[in-house]
Amino acid sequence: MHDSFPSPWVLRHAHRWPQGARILDLACGAGRHSRWLAGQGMQVLAVDRDEGALAGLQDVPGVTVMPADLEGVEWPLEGLNFDGILVTRYLFRPRLDDLLNLLKPGGLLIYETFMAGQEVFGKPSRPDFLLQPGELLDLAQSHGLFVVAFEQGEVEGPARVQRLCALRESNGAGVRL
Repeated sequence: MHDSFPSPWVLRHAHRWPQGARILDLACGAGRHSRWLAGQGMQVLAVDRDEGALAGLQDVPGVTVMPADLEGVEWPLEGLNFDGILVTRYLFRPRLDDLLNLLKPGGLLIYETFMAGQEVFGKPSRPDFLLQPGELLDLAQSHGLFVVAFEQGEVEGPARVQRLCALRESNGAGVRL
């Protein structure tokens, strides 16, 4: 898969966010998803520690960039909330609970990253960066999220990944299922 195109998993589920939704693209890198989401009418906060990678997003309408250390002592997103959270190719377990606390009622999480078994295909290969089987599913359920879709296993690339689309339910209108 070419890194300038959105992930097929993101393309499959991003339509669930209503136009104008405020989306967090966490550890966005050069912003392939941020650009695409902004082009779909979303308001995106693109967060990454690499200021050089974020520089290419500075003038993209609908995208606000935020250079931040997501693994530091201070959680730079404290007090913010979002209609949607997108994470691809990134895992830092100590902040997963903090991350899910940013999701508004009615908000949707789309998460896709590598899992155990990826080490046979290459990087990442450290266990700290690889999900265990069912880990995203367990995380969503422990936070009371409604699981819209979940997949895990080998994909084209080749790679071993885990993918989750989950909803923080609310009483009002919001995400389209």
